[in-house]
Amino acid sequence: MSAPESGGSGIRRVGVLGAAGRMGRATCDAVTAAPGLQLVAVADPFAVGDEVAGCTVLGGAADLVKAGVDVVVDFTVADSARVSLPVVAAAGVHAVVGTSGLDEDDRASLDAAFSSSACLIVPNFAIGAVLMQRFAELAAPWFDTAEVIELHHDAKVDAPSGTALATAERMAAASTEWADDPTEHETVRGARGGAGPAGIRLHSVRMRGMVAHQEVLLGTTGQTLTIRHDLIDRDGFMPGVVVAALGVAGTGCTVGLDALLGL
Repeated sequence: MSAPESGGSGIRRVGVLGAAGRMGRATCDAVTAAPGLQLVAVADPFAVGDEVAGCTVLGGAADLVKAGVDVVVDFTVADSARVSLPVVAAAGVHAVVGTSGLDEDDRASLDAAFSSSACLIVPNFAIGAVLMQRFAELAAPWFDTAEVIELHHDAKVDAPSGTALATAERMAAASTEWADDPTEHETVRGARGGAGPAGIRLHSVRMRGMVAHQEVLLGTTGQTLTIRHDLIDRDGFMPGVVVAALGVAGTGCTVGLDALLGL
């Protein structure tokens, strides 16, 4: 089956998996309001029969496929996505994945499974965060030292954030000329954070009142550069979700919004 690009009206039919969660509900509202998209079905095994955004909640990915969606947006958890996404792939339906915890093996499996449609995995839907990473990558060759500080709400259980690690990976790939860390002794263990790719230090803050924030600090002789992104409300993710749902195309598995933003 070839991948559907849109409904007969030129509107992309969207199904949301994990619709009863906070991000799922926000996604349903964003899709409903977006030109070019139509919310036609929602699913969440923990809320079957409830109503979200005017739709009765179905059980899972197979129900969304039966509803005739063109794109499934998945905001579940990794274990659930590993079961649901092959169902979406087998139906030739596109997937946009906001689920965290999928590793390189998962991505390779999905790349093979999505042979007639596309799977777009997006670690961070905030367009400003995507631009921050790109700016840091562009700046990296012009500086000798760099550190990344990520600050998140106090319910986030992993550290560092995926965005912080991805930022450091991109900076490390952009330059191999990084100065050594001069620290010889930590009076308080961990005061220098964790050594990430190319030795770039990663620092994690967990604090009530915050949502998602990151600073990239770069320095060289006589100058410093600070690149900062602040997400102050989870609704800030939604423009990126809409871009992904409208733009996902082709076949195979890709990661990030960069190509859709022309970066």
